[in-house]
Amino acid sequence: MNVHDSERLAGLLEERGYVPVESVPEAAARATEAGDGGADVVILNTCSVRENAATRLFGNLGQLASVKRERPGMQIAVGGCLAQQMRAGIVEKAPWVDVVLGTHNLDVLPALLERARHNAEAQVEIEEALKVFPSTLPTRRESAYAAFVSVSVGCNNTCTFCIVPHLRGKERDRRPGDVLAEVQAVVAQGAIEVTLLGQNVNSYGVGFGDRGAFAKLLRACGEIEGLERVRFTSPHPAAFTDDVIVAMAETPNVMPSLHMPLQSGSDAVLRAMRRSYRQAKYLGIIDRVRAAIPDAAITTDIIVGFPGETEEDFQATLDVVEASRFSSAFTFQYSRRPGTPAADREDQVPAEVVTERYQRLLALQQRISTEENERQVGRTVDVLVAEGEGRKDGATHRITGRAADNRLVHVALPAGLPEADRPRPGDMVTVEVTHGAPHHLVADSALTGGTYRLRRTRAGDAWERRAGLVEEPHGHAAPAAGPVTLGMPSLRR
Repeated sequence: MNVHDSERLAGLLEERGYVPVESVPEAAARATEAGDGGADVVILNTCSVRENAATRLFGNLGQLASVKRERPGMQIAVGGCLAQQMRAGIVEKAPWVDVVLGTHNLDVLPALLERARHNAEAQVEIEEALKVFPSTLPTRRESAYAAFVSVSVGCNNTCTFCIVPHLRGKERDRRPGDVLAEVQAVVAQGAIEVTLLGQNVNSYGVGFGDRGAFAKLLRACGEIEGLERVRFTSPHPAAFTDDVIVAMAETPNVMPSLHMPLQSGSDAVLRAMRRSYRQAKYLGIIDRVRAAIPDAAITTDIIVGFPGETEEDFQATLDVVEASRFSSAFTFQYSRRPGTPAADREDQVPAEVVTERYQRLLALQQRISTEENERQVGRTVDVLVAEGEGRKDGATHRITGRAADNRLVHVALPAGLPEADRPRPGDMVTVEVTHGAPHHLVADSALTGGTYRLRRTRAGDAWERRAGLVEEPHGHAAPAAGPVTLGMPSLRR
């Protein structure tokens, strides 16, 4: 969600005539180790889910302070959840910051930068409720071949460890037609993969009276010509319904991957977290997904050391992890967030206990991830080639991308392949998995004359145009797909 917000902020600035610093070589050449990139304007878009967010922010701001002293006219802005939470406190601690804006008013960034320049003083503007739906704002998308599309903002849940509802506000759903229009637009621009975003996508539709709206939205995405991959994040187990599972299984371009946050396997801890499901319900969802989509890769989020967690509670989490066979897990040591009910509890788990449990969870998940990835050896997979996901690609002479189930795959190319025949980001390659590691797959089948097929795509063409490797085509752009409806009544706003 924050990455998507950053795309909106960048789009707003481009609309006002700002340009990315990497496109101005003389500016990029003055980049420092502070991470400024050589820019005249640096925006830090923050998160506040973890306690270390503020530490990282002020560490970055401290490094940027010396850069700003040496660069006349440089401006620094801070946005996002931590800005919404700390407000003017950011300027009090870092008076060299020029602009602070929150999660509800992204659209004011250009005006605040101009006002700060004119008035020669910091501008802080925080709204208490959503002012402009972010998806109506201009966007500079990070990728030419894959796009985020928001279906809702905010959250109606009251998890006792989470600050997000307080900072993002109550859930607000977009109209289905607006969502589909944006999906069609990004596909017309060359994207072949779309990820639908929401704090809780499964409650989508409650705001306009259709609890089955998300399953209908997935099916409608299946009717959009040129859209090859649809993903979504994140669902909530309490609201996850079987119609979504059926829609996933029956819609060919909805990918066999699911991120299903667990948080804890203990019913007692789930109750204390105000997570309105229990272990049995969670495992039932996993079983039904696997029955309908046998090859689905399921990932999760887990918190270790929530206040009051006993050894028995933690063992219940380990039991669910063992039973669920997650392909990977985002694991966190409980982070005390001021303003949340859990932060005020007196039964905080000692840090050394949390760390020891965390290491046991990591070891278990690493074993399972390795076993599950080793099971992929011999499978033929279609890999959407990515840009910049493989840090060692240069050294290993591989390219990197994602399989349909969202596993990361490092792909070897045939020996002696001419440069002109190399896959581009956005292209699709079909290969055979030859090795499974804890966090990725390797597909070296091309090195031994095995499976290797390249399919050049519209998305690869779009990446080439964005990279300036080919000229923009003259004449009319490709038309967007025809209208897609969900069979819902049209309600006036």
